[in-house]
Amino acid sequence: MKKNRIYLIILLALAVLAIYLLAQNHYSTLKEKEADFSVADTSSVTKLFIADKKLNSVTIQRVSNGWMLDGKYKSNPRLVESLLGTLHRLKVKAPVSSISFDNVVTRMASIGIKVEVYQRVYRIDWFNKIKLFPHEKLTKVFYIGDVTSNNLGTYMLMEGASQPYITYIPGFRGFVSAQFTPQIDDWKSHEIFKKTLGEIKSLRLNNIQSPEEGFVLEVKNASGNYDLRRLTDNNAVERYDTLKVLNLLTSFVDVRYETRMNNLMSGIQMDSIIHSPGLFELTLVDIHGDTTYVKMFERKESPVDTNSYNEFYSTDQDRLFGLVNDGEDFVLLQYYVFDKLLNPLSYYERKPGNN
Repeated sequence: MKKNRIYLIILLALAVLAIYLLAQNHYSTLKEKEADFSVADTSSVTKLFIADKKLNSVTIQRVSNGWMLDGKYKSNPRLVESLLGTLHRLKVKAPVSSISFDNVVTRMASIGIKVEVYQRVYRIDWFNKIKLFPHEKLTKVFYIGDVTSNNLGTYMLMEGASQPYITYIPGFRGFVSAQFTPQIDDWKSHEIFKKTLGEIKSLRLNNIQSPEEGFVLEVKNASGNYDLRRLTDNNAVERYDTLKVLNLLTSFVDVRYETRMNNLMSGIQMDSIIHSPGLFELTLVDIHGDTTYVKMFERKESPVDTNSYNEFYSTDQDRLFGLVNDGEDFVLLQYYVFDKLLNPLSYYERKPGNN
């Protein structure tokens, strides 16, 4: 009887210890999840959603050839990869102190940026060796607040958690929050043309101020046979410099604009320029039938004499304006980039007597 009592006491002690350890482990797991802001495998990230309290938001989604922005624009791949690197290297320094707690939470409620991370996960994943039935899943939702007073940390709060944390990136001095911008302009790719020679079907250049210098160039086949025609009457140009034409067709590999002007100019200013005659219209059609159209306009610099009643504006010799992305984006272009695409028809023609 006495021996049974000893066994019972031992069993009760073990049970109490087991309950205590389980509770501690559960508490520890909860704490780990509340502070688990980083993403170990960024290659599994399929989508990111970022939004602020002013109703600005962006959705960045992985596609077969890069990243799309809001389902219709190309994202800047360099910036997306930088953001993924930030998510991967993000570390927690400490929980927010009780002294700062109320202020941090209040500020986060008013200015916090919401981040949703979606990843490719597997319904069956055995020891990270056998993975079956992949699907997209929302894996993390957290909020980003202010930077700390020493500018070395950023306040973050996991959705549903009660405790905000101070996060940082080892070796990085700056604002982590700046990379989680919900502004669409910050993510848009500046790419206009990205076509190799073998991807181009035709080009059309309308020289608005000198219509006789406009042309249509069609690539007949991959062997270097082209059809060059005058835009004004569609007559074929029989003699042209093949090398110059080839140089033109190989100049569309990476053509970008400098700056998006939509939020940097007033609507009245943009409308005035857009409804002016313009300088050039450049259209590229690729072998898949996709069309890229750019209309270009003269850019005027600041008045030479602002005290004069008649404000004389000089023409900018380095830059011009452009309308891209199906007319949605009004951008600043550089002549240094576009000059080689805007040569007139006479530049390509061979005159009689010239070999």
